[in-house]
Amino acid sequence: MSGFADLPDQAPDAAFALIEQYRADSAVFKVDLSPGFYRDEAAEPWVLPSVQGAKNALSESSETDHEHLPLVGHPSLLREARDLVFDVSSAEARSIASIQTIAGTGANYLGALLMAQACPRRTVWISDPSWINHQEIWKLADSCIQRRTYPYFDADTFRVNFDGTLSTLETCAVKGDVVILHGCAHNPTGVDFTKPQWQEIAAVCDRKRLIPFFDLAYQGFATGDLADDVWAIRHFFRNTSLEILVAQSFSKNFGLYGERVGALHVVCRTEAVQEKTLGMLTRLSGAEITSAPIYGARIVAKLLADEMLKKQWLSDLAHMSSRMRLMRRELVRELRKRGTPGCWDHFLTDVNTLSHSHRCLVVKTDEMITDWHVLHDRLVVSPCKSLEREAPCISSAFWENFVYWLSVSRESTAERMRLIFNSDRAQRITRG
Repeated sequence: MSGFADLPDQAPDAAFALIEQYRADSAVFKVDLSPGFYRDEAAEPWVLPSVQGAKNALSESSETDHEHLPLVGHPSLLREARDLVFDVSSAEARSIASIQTIAGTGANYLGALLMAQACPRRTVWISDPSWINHQEIWKLADSCIQRRTYPYFDADTFRVNFDGTLSTLETCAVKGDVVILHGCAHNPTGVDFTKPQWQEIAAVCDRKRLIPFFDLAYQGFATGDLADDVWAIRHFFRNTSLEILVAQSFSKNFGLYGERVGALHVVCRTEAVQEKTLGMLTRLSGAEITSAPIYGARIVAKLLADEMLKKQWLSDLAHMSSRMRLMRRELVRELRKRGTPGCWDHFLTDVNTLSHSHRCLVVKTDEMITDWHVLHDRLVVSPCKSLEREAPCISSAFWENFVYWLSVSRESTAERMRLIFNSDRAQRITRG
């Protein structure tokens, strides 16, 4: 009898399972909407010119060994990463504990472990909806920590449910509770708080002594503006006396998805607390990974420390964010051209590759995979009486899901869509 026989069955990760299904699909014309990775004009992975420049520089330098990093991580990476988020003086930096992590996921998990050590009987507030891993991370970090949600998205207006968020934090959260906040480009809605709304949330957190935990996965990638994408974090840092956590990822804004480069920053407010916090973080991280990976850390550190490479990186960010805005405009144009029901104006103002669609009615549609070879983990469509008879809603279902593939060029998109919509099945459906 195996000692593992009684382990509960686990469902496969939906997004990664679809990536494998996409690779196995033999169809000539197929679309993968699930991962949300940036792609170039040929729908291929894009190595940022700035990243390639940093890699070239490293290959010509003496930094080619494979030794362990210090337990806290790459010193230059941590210094540059901290400054990207907070823009602090050397004196202010001494009260911030920073440690390198396995990308943003590792930073979220290490932060949850830290909070479990500091006060295990607390509540964590997570937006509804949110990145699916937020719930899983806190459950695994400490099942004794209560996980509750605050209403974030209004499906009728496609806007933030600010009143619901504020009311929940005001009436239900108590001192010491953790509040998970998305620094920019809220995942999965693509809708962010306005600056005045952030100010009100900061005031509530400060008055009630809540602990804000920012998940920062898209700095610079969201809008192309590094400072604007961390405006909320800097406001909390400068205008409250709160201790703050920031999980920082370099996967999206450097295109280093597979290198798993990240950092966790904990604003401790005093040097004495910073020393104790960094000691605990080092212990927790050491038990998990000993020390962080070196190659991706060297790439980011080299790029950020080199004036010319950093200038190129800023240009790369502007290119990606502006191209995603272009793809949104093209998507809306195609939706309107096809007479797709619903209002799509919010697609023009949502941030990054993310959006929620009309009325947020989620329908699992295997036909999109088997008949149309459109790979997705869920389909968000307008309410309709019959998906087989209501032609506009079939079109809507397809195009709403297509927002997750925004980074493909106009030429590539137009050609693929022409081939899909001109198929016999597509013509039969659109004729009703």
